[in-house]
Amino acid sequence: MKAQARRENFEKTVLPHLGAAYNLARWLTRNDQDAEDVVQEACLRAFRFFGAFRNGDARIWLLKIVRNTCYTQLLKKRSRAPATTFDEEIHSDAGDSLTPEVLLLRSVDTKLLRQALEELPVTFRNVLVLRELEGLSYSEIAEVSNIPLGTVMSSLSRARERLRQSLTVLLKKDTKDLPGKRAPAGADECQWTPLNELNRETSRLERIGTRYQQ
Repeated sequence: MKAQARRENFEKTVLPHLGAAYNLARWLTRNDQDAEDVVQEACLRAFRFFGAFRNGDARIWLLKIVRNTCYTQLLKKRSRAPATTFDEEIHSDAGDSLTPEVLLLRSVDTKLLRQALEELPVTFRNVLVLRELEGLSYSEIAEVSNIPLGTVMSSLSRARERLRQSLTVLLKKDTKDLPGKRAPAGADECQWTPLNELNRETSRLERIGTRYQQ
C-alpha cells in the first residue's frame, strides 16, 4: 500500500514535466532515440531517489536529473566521437546586451536554426534551452546546471553570440547554394527577433515528449 502511494505521488508530481524533460534531452543529445533513452533513465533515477525529494520545484529537480544523465551519456560517447569540452566555468567580459526574450535572426527557417543550435557546444545548448525555451530564471539554471549564477549569465552571453555567428555563416552558405535566393536583411549584421521559429520546434518536441505521460 505504501509503495502504491509512493508511485501515485511520483506520477502526480513528476510526470507532468516529462515534456520539458524530453525537450532538454533532445536539444542536448541532438538525437530523438538518445533523448528517449535519457528521459527513461532520468525517470528511473528520479523514482529511485524520490524519497529524498522534499516538496520543492519538481520541474527543476527533474531537469537537473535529465541534464546530469545527458552529460553522463555524452561523456561515455566522447571516445567514439569528436570531443566536447564540458567547461562549466565559462567567463566572459562581454556585457549581456541582449534581453532573454530576443534570440533569433530575422527570417531564419527552422532547419537552419536547429542546425545552428545543435552545432553549439553542449554547455551553451544547455543554458540556451533552459533559459529561452523552458523559461527558467538565472538562479534556476544555476541550480539545474550546478554552476554559479555569474557563470550562467556569462555563458548565456557567449552562447547567444556563438549562435548569432553560426546563423550568419549558415545564412550566407544557404544563400550561396541556392541561386536566386537572397539573404535576409541584416544577415551580415544579425538582427535579433523573438524565438518564434525555435519555439515552434520546441512545441513539436514537447508533443513527442507527452507520449511518456500516457
